[in-house]
Parts: sequence; structure tokens; C-alpha cells
Amino acid sequence: MSFRISGLDPAPFQHLYGLSDEALAEHGAERRIADRAGALPDRITMQDAEPGEAMILLNHTYQTAKSPYFGTHAIFVKEGATQTYEAVDEIPPVMAHRLLSLRGFNDRDLIADGRVVEGRDAAATINEMFENPAIRYIHAHNAGHGCFSGLVERA
Repeated sequence: MSFRISGLDPAPFQHLYGLSDEALAEHGAERRIADRAGALPDRITMQDAEPGEAMILLNHTYQTAKSPYFGTHAIFVKEGATQTYEAVDEIPPVMAHRLLSLRGFNDRDLIADGRVVEGRDAAATINEMFENPAIRYIHAHNAGHGCFSGLVERA
């Protein structure tokens, strides 16, 4: 079964690009400069920041459903990012080297299955989870920090 992973739409974040640190703080956000490769994962391009790149750390509502699983958490977005990642049957670079928590939701937006898997092994687990017709979509989270990593849907 094919699956699609999409990054976030940059539009809701663009008003933050270029703001001063003080103005970002008024939005509950802050700028971080990547000091090493692989440390700050962008949720728009689904790539890790390169050293020296500016990232914005902010709270994001990743689960808007009116269910007990409504959720928000901190995420990073690359300052200036305009291109949303989208691919079929591929694990994006930002997920491939991380331990992931995959949470399969049903049509009532309740968790019907949850797995922890190495990112490099996530494709097989996603396909296995989607064999269950009750799973409508999957949220991927970084298992270590709990941050929302991406939405997985049937392609």
C-alpha cells in the first residue's frame, strides 16, 4: 500500500520570518541557529538544518481533532522556507535517522495503533499499520523529544 508524507504548509509561519528576537518572543517563538548538522529538524522541507541556518522554534497544533488526542507541541521551521516536502513511499531525511513514534488514528481521531520504530525502518511499519482499514492516518513524532514530525496518509 502506498503512503504519502507531507511537510507543513509554510504560509502560517511566514509572518514570523525576519522578525526580531523580541517580536518573535511576543509570538511565543524564538530563533535558533543550528550549531551542528542533524540537530534541528525543519517541519516544512523535512530536512535537518545545516550549521549556521536560522530556525524558528514555536508551538504548533498538530492534532486539531475534537478528541482526547488534541495536541500541540514545539516544532522547528526553517526561517524562509517556502517549499513543502511531499513524497510517496519515501521516508524524508529528517525522519530517517531518528527514533519515531508512529500513532495510527481511526475515523473518530482516536489512536487505534501505536509503534516505536527506527526511522530507517518506518516504511515497512507504516505499510503494516495501513493494512488495518481502521487506520485513517498516522502521526509521526520524534520519540526522544516528542515533537510532531509529520503526517502520513494513504497515497
